[in-house]
Amino acid sequence: MLHTGFIINGNLILTSKKTNVKNKSTHQVFATCSLSFDNDIENAIQSAHNAFRISRKLPAYKRKEILQKVATALLDQKEELSKLISIETGKPIKLSRIEIDRAINTFQFAAEEVDKLTGEVLNLDVTAQSENRFGITKRFPVGPVLAITPFNFPINLAAHKIAPAIAAGNTVIFKPATAAMVTGNKLANIINEASDLPGLINSINCSGSSLEKFLSDERIKKISFTGSCEIGWRIKQLAIKQKVTLELGGNAGAMVDRDADLDFAIPRLVSGSFAHSGQICISVQRIFVHKEIFNEFLNKFLEETSKVKCGDPLDENVIVGPMITENDAKRIEEWVDEAQKQGAKILIGGKRKGEFYKPTVLTNTTPDMKVNALEVFAPVVTIEPVDSFEEGINQINNSKYGLQAGIFTNNLKNALYAFENVEVGGLMINDYPTFRVDNMPYGGIKESGLGREGIRYAIEEMTELKLAVFNKL
Repeated sequence: MLHTGFIINGNLILTSKKTNVKNKSTHQVFATCSLSFDNDIENAIQSAHNAFRISRKLPAYKRKEILQKVATALLDQKEELSKLISIETGKPIKLSRIEIDRAINTFQFAAEEVDKLTGEVLNLDVTAQSENRFGITKRFPVGPVLAITPFNFPINLAAHKIAPAIAAGNTVIFKPATAAMVTGNKLANIINEASDLPGLINSINCSGSSLEKFLSDERIKKISFTGSCEIGWRIKQLAIKQKVTLELGGNAGAMVDRDADLDFAIPRLVSGSFAHSGQICISVQRIFVHKEIFNEFLNKFLEETSKVKCGDPLDENVIVGPMITENDAKRIEEWVDEAQKQGAKILIGGKRKGEFYKPTVLTNTTPDMKVNALEVFAPVVTIEPVDSFEEGINQINNSKYGLQAGIFTNNLKNALYAFENVEVGGLMINDYPTFRVDNMPYGGIKESGLGREGIRYAIEEMTELKLAVFNKL
C-alpha cells in the first residue's frame, strides 16, 4: 500500500483527510492520498509567495541545473512512473512511456530556453524629441504560478506549466487532477528533491470547488489551466487581476482530400481517434472525406479499427483502456444512443461494459448532434462525405471549438487554403490533429482557450517585459 501526501515549503504534508486510490483495471485500492484543507492551500500560496523573493533572483545556471536534474530523474524512474500512470488513470502502458519521454524533453527544452531569455536594444532617436536616447528590454518573472492540470497527461501537461515557470524564475502552486493525485505528487516530489529552494514547488490535493475561493488571491500572479471549457472560463471570470492561460477542449476535425495517401492517413486517423480511449483534447472526433474516395476510405478505416486492441492498460499491445470513470462511459453511451435515434448509423462499436467503451465509428450524423457539436472525449469518431475540399474546411469550422485540425492532401493550393481558412490554433498538414511536439506553440481559439503553451511561448506568458530608456546626455 502506497501513501502519498503533498509538498508545501519543501516538506511532505500528511493529513487526517484521506482518499483511497484504486487500480483502474483491478479496482483494488493500491494507494491512499492525503487531501488538503483550506489552511494547506493558504500555506502553499504563502510558501510560493515567500520563495519567489529568492527564485526571481536565481541565476540562470541554477534554474537550468534544477530543470536538468528533473529530466534526469524522470529518465531514471521512467518505468516506475509509466506503470503508475497506467494503474492510476488507465492509460495504456505504451502511451504512458511515450508521455514520460515527452516530459523529459519538456524539461530539457525548458533548460535550453533559460539561455535564450534575452532582451533587445531599441533605437529611440527616431524623432527630434527623443534624440540621444536608446532603450533595452528584459523579461522578468511574473510571480507565483498556479498550475491546474488534468488526468490524461498527468506528468507531461504538468511539465508544460511547471518547467517554463521555473525556467523564468517563478514559483509554482501545483494542483494535479483529483483522478491523478498520486502521479502528480510523485512529480512534485521529484522537482522538490531537485531543488534546494523550499517553496519553489508546492502541491495541493483538493477539488476545484475548494480552490475556487483562492483564485482571485493577489499573491497568485499567473494561472495556467488545462481542462474543460466550463471550468476554464469560470476561472477566467474569477481571476480578475491574474494573467491566465486556458488550454481547453475541442472536437478536432480532419479533412481527407481526394488525392490523399490513404495508406498513411488511415492508420494515423484510427490511432488519433481511439488511443487512450479518445481522452485527449486533440483526439480525432470528426472526419470529412472527399466523396470520390469516401467508400474506399470508410471500408479501410473500419478494417483498421477492427484491429484496435482494448483491455488491460498494462498489456503492451493495448491502446484503448478503461475510461476515467464509469459515468464517463455511460455519458458517451447515451450520446451515441441519442445520435442513433436521430438517424446516425453505428458502423462498428457502440457497446459499453463498465468503464470500457468500444471504439465506435458513426456516419449519417448532423453537426448539431452531441457527438459532433460537443467534445466527446471518448473513443468515438464520425465520418462524413463532402463534395469538395472547401466544404470539408467549412465543416471543420462549423464548431464552437478551435484547438487543432488536420488535413491530408497532396495539393499545395488546398494546403495553403486550409492554413488561411481553418479556424484553429494549430493545423497539421498531412497528419492527424493529435500531433504535438512539445516545443511548438500549442493552444486554441474560440471556446478552446486563451494563450499558448510550448516552452518558449509559455515563458513569454509567465514573464513581464520591462523597458529601460537611457538618455546619453
